[in-house]
Amino acid sequence: MAHADATETRQYLTFTLAGEVFGVDVAKVREILEWSSITKVPQTPEFMRGVINLRGSVVPVIDLRQKFGMPETERSINTCIIVVEVETGAETLVLGMLADSVQEVFELEGVNIEPAPRIGTKLDTSFLKGMGKRGDAFLMILDIDRVFGGDDLAGLTTLEQTAA
Repeated sequence: MAHADATETRQYLTFTLAGEVFGVDVAKVREILEWSSITKVPQTPEFMRGVINLRGSVVPVIDLRQKFGMPETERSINTCIIVVEVETGAETLVLGMLADSVQEVFELEGVNIEPAPRIGTKLDTSFLKGMGKRGDAFLMILDIDRVFGGDDLAGLTTLEQTAA
């Protein structure tokens, strides 16, 4: 099984957060939106910036910088919302992720993806599928289903149902 993954070529949407390049499997991406008005929802985690109206649906918007312990995303001309589908057990949740900028769709072969670094026992890197090699640089490939653990999404599912 691992051998099939190593030769498989996948497409990743690359985007930046605080100068670092991240990638997410394009199969998980629904669309990319310009920053629109985000309605703040009280008593939600700090990384949860609020919700947007996407063609009549309530979509939670997450600040990935805050989720990863970086400073809050500042609005700029390049700031955008990447709308993704996240698998949470039996259901699929649609949510938006704030990104400083979107770069490109990039093809990467499995052999060019290194395992996520193991940096002691305190640092959790389970949300990384691996480190993609691109020339001399690396990009962090996110496992979007793991970025948002069950506890994070429990409140979002309730939020979607309440707003519906």
